[in-house]
Amino acid sequence: MKGADWFASMGTEGSKGTKVFAVTGKIKNTGLVEIPMGTTLREIIEDIGGGVPNGKKFKAAQTGGPSGGCIPASLIDTPIDYDNLIKMGCMMGSGGLIVMDEDTCMVDMAKFFLEFTVDESCGKCSPCRIGTMRLLEILNKITDGNGEMEDLDKLEELANYIKAASLCALGQTAPNPVLSTLRFFRDEYIAHIVEKRCPAGVCKKLLNYVIDEDKCKGCKLCMKNCPGNAISINAAGEVKEGKKLPYLVIDTSKCVKCGACIDNCKFGAISKK
Repeated sequence: MKGADWFASMGTEGSKGTKVFAVTGKIKNTGLVEIPMGTTLREIIEDIGGGVPNGKKFKAAQTGGPSGGCIPASLIDTPIDYDNLIKMGCMMGSGGLIVMDEDTCMVDMAKFFLEFTVDESCGKCSPCRIGTMRLLEILNKITDGNGEMEDLDKLEELANYIKAASLCALGQTAPNPVLSTLRFFRDEYIAHIVEKRCPAGVCKKLLNYVIDEDKCKGCKLCMKNCPGNAISINAAGEVKEGKKLPYLVIDTSKCVKCGACIDNCKFGAISKK
């Protein structure tokens, strides 16, 4: 036994000792890691975790479980301790640390964590019981392509009210994923609302699958494996917006956006936008 003084010799002035994190997500080495308080997020992800796999870029890290906030890549050199996490709108919480790469939609991620807290709410107080449901409805509206710019103000106003008026810590921290993603990834929310586009290509209702005429070999594997019969032969050489369409075309009204066409194309001719 080395005692309390030895333990307190590690860490920062306001956060003594060590902390165990459960590191998971888009990272090479997952598992439990015990680090001194004040270790930077970069050290955890790159030195201990081995970095993000498949050549992808680090985008954000969620700390503290479903009620925590998201730390963007721009703050990767921030020392992790209680005070710094609170300043960023995050929390230490249970010690969860989920790593996200460039293929993660931050609006969808906020929705994912909020779905958990909505389900876990005991229902005793209306700010949590009703408020989190309203937050989730607005997020669904945005990811469905029906969002409006005033929804962003509604999200912030409602989230701050829920934090201030909920009876317990579940409701008081439930809006953290929404507020932190609005703070650091507001441009993604705006892209969903204004451009009706999911920059990460995650939100299905905002996706369109397209065939690259130069890459398509006309093998028809995509057409044979499409469950919605959305792919057909463009035998007439149809022209749209002054450009001749590929030999095979996708009918967006029939497309169920399952991705089977991409999975079956051997030439990388199909992409989602």
